[in-house]
Amino acid sequence: MSKAPLMPKATAVWLVDNTSLSFDQIADFCKLHRLEVRAIADGESAQGIKGMDPFTTGQLTRDEVEKAEKNPEHILKLAESRVKVPALKRKGPRYTPVSKRQDRPNAIYWLVRSHPELKDAQIIRLVGTTKNTIEAIRSGQHWNSNNLTPMDPVTLGLCTQIALDFEVGKAAANLPKPPEVEPQSTLIPASETQNLGLGTKTPSTVTEEEVSADSVFANFPGSKEE
Repeated sequence: MSKAPLMPKATAVWLVDNTSLSFDQIADFCKLHRLEVRAIADGESAQGIKGMDPFTTGQLTRDEVEKAEKNPEHILKLAESRVKVPALKRKGPRYTPVSKRQDRPNAIYWLVRSHPELKDAQIIRLVGTTKNTIEAIRSGQHWNSNNLTPMDPVTLGLCTQIALDFEVGKAAANLPKPPEVEPQSTLIPASETQNLGLGTKTPSTVTEEEVSADSVFANFPGSKEE
């Protein structure tokens, strides 16, 4: 499989604006989905990206583009660079194989739905994407939102279960703790108990002491002496 050009989306923007190549040819050369190239042409995607001329960077020749414009079946070939630049090892978003990049939006959709506590930087480390893509999927503004299906990135092979568990655990540890709820008191209020035990009569004792037997049986027939 041929390599993708440097800054593939910026290259696709330039090719859409400056050539008559088909969407399929541009998508194949830049390693993008055909619908994404179409979204670029319609102005729905890559609006803030400045096109990069592949001629000036030595990634394409004019003869190669002319052949492709005349023959829609012609597949563009990346020109061999005359300068060999050694690869630098540096920390950054993990690399995602080209064959699995089409599954990446589904994995991001699964992460933002199943683990909203994850930060953008954590999702980037897990599946190797960008903040703009994450925000577009989270807000429903992604160019392919209607066709996205949430899929576990571990199942897709985009990250390991250990890496996912680590990031989820780290995010959970950073969540604010819920406020502690004080237990409700079950004691009788002091206003109701301050007079008890001091000789003050309660309503029940007052009733029992002040009601005499004579008053209870006074209304019964035959209780009065004639």
